[in-house]
Amino acid sequence: MYSRREFAKLSLAGAPLCFARAADVVPVGVATFSFRDLPQTGGQDRVGRVIQALRAVGAARVELSSTDAESPEPISGLPKPQTGGAYGGMTVTLTPAELADVKRANRASLRHWRLSTQPSVYEAMRGRFDAAGISVFSYRVDYDEAFTDDEIAATFEHAKALGATVISSETSLSMARRVAPFAVKYRIAVALHNNDALGSPAALDGALAVSKQFKIAFDIGNFTAANQQAMAYIQENHGSISHLLIKDRTRDGGGNEEFGNGDTPLKPVLRLLKERQYPIPVFVQYEYLGVGTPEQEVKRCLAYVASALA
Repeated sequence: MYSRREFAKLSLAGAPLCFARAADVVPVGVATFSFRDLPQTGGQDRVGRVIQALRAVGAARVELSSTDAESPEPISGLPKPQTGGAYGGMTVTLTPAELADVKRANRASLRHWRLSTQPSVYEAMRGRFDAAGISVFSYRVDYDEAFTDDEIAATFEHAKALGATVISSETSLSMARRVAPFAVKYRIAVALHNNDALGSPAALDGALAVSKQFKIAFDIGNFTAANQQAMAYIQENHGSISHLLIKDRTRDGGGNEEFGNGDTPLKPVLRLLKERQYPIPVFVQYEYLGVGTPEQEVKRCLAYVASALA
């Protein structure tokens, strides 16, 4: 394991070079969820900011979060506070009913945007990634019960326009069953994230049985936190894994740690992929509380991965 000091000393300037060498052996990329703390801007402005961050860290492939691609119109008519606070920099306190109204309005705005946005918008987005030398491997959409069938179909159209070969999703088994026919229709694999609901090998087996189009987006940090054995699962199920999400968590439901400071077998897993030559790309997902900017912390994560594969 690296100590905090050793981790911080990994050469940021050399990270893209190390990253490129690692990618020759095991394809390495970045999940754009890692940049969630960047200033929030909508639509193409948001995409441009994410691309800028990806270029800064030397990433050539991504798992693109839908939150970084979608640009619903801001809602109008925000309810005025019933109690306390005021606009103009002060805290606004909404009643539970008002807050529910705001959430419903936001969700309706997002649905309208998805249904009204043509694939050509995503084709243009893909062009921006291509111009930056970045490929979109996976498009992440976390399906929940609020999705209509038309909305699900729209996300598949958008993923195709992006050139993504996989839609990844942190979702429930019931929603996975709803999504399955769309995966068949659009001939796009759906990779289910192992979350609390799909945290065991048995649960993942049950999810894979729903559709031949289903794969696993295997988060080794989550699997470790669920007290499962990531190395064994990869060895036994590598044919069902579309890609790995790399982060470090502690066991017994523990939190995220700097790479090398948790219980997740990061180095053994990366070396396993290299030695067995499993065709599984890995994507760094920065989630711990870092002291640097998102770009700086993602660079450190990539340098750790490169070192493990060296």
